[in-house]
Amino acid sequence: MSTSSRFAVAVHVLTLMAWADEEPLKSEQVAESVQTNPVVIRRMLCELAEANLVISQTGAMGGSKLARDPGSITLLDIYQAVESPGVFSLHRHPPSPHCPVGVNIGTVLNEVLDEVDSAVAKVLRNITVKDVVSRLRPCVASANGKRKGARLQMVSART
Repeated sequence: MSTSSRFAVAVHVLTLMAWADEEPLKSEQVAESVQTNPVVIRRMLCELAEANLVISQTGAMGGSKLARDPGSITLLDIYQAVESPGVFSLHRHPPSPHCPVGVNIGTVLNEVLDEVDSAVAKVLRNITVKDVVSRLRPCVASANGKRKGARLQMVSART
């Protein structure tokens, strides 16, 4: 079974915007960092804008940036903006009503699913985009040191 990477991409996008501070980023710039098609980024930006996490402006000087302070955007906000509810889902087709396990497994798994979703929400609620940036800084500093002072190439169009 595959899992969605939309949450990870959305966190990447918003962290990149926090890193850029107030400078609006074009979808092509963000797509370069994420290594995906700009259309994928534009679609995601629409979802993030609907959740009031980013604002976008069209035109030559346009782009997207955070709608709020990075310290006020939680990973739970991002998760809820781009992912379907629930960490996992139940059977696509109902199990056999003639089997004692099949007839009851949904009830038991729904309880487990509620516990898992609560645990995920609790963790994500306590981490902000600002926290992600803080966790990223030592990694960037270490990588730059290994490249003998090379500057972070966040977005090629900024130069």
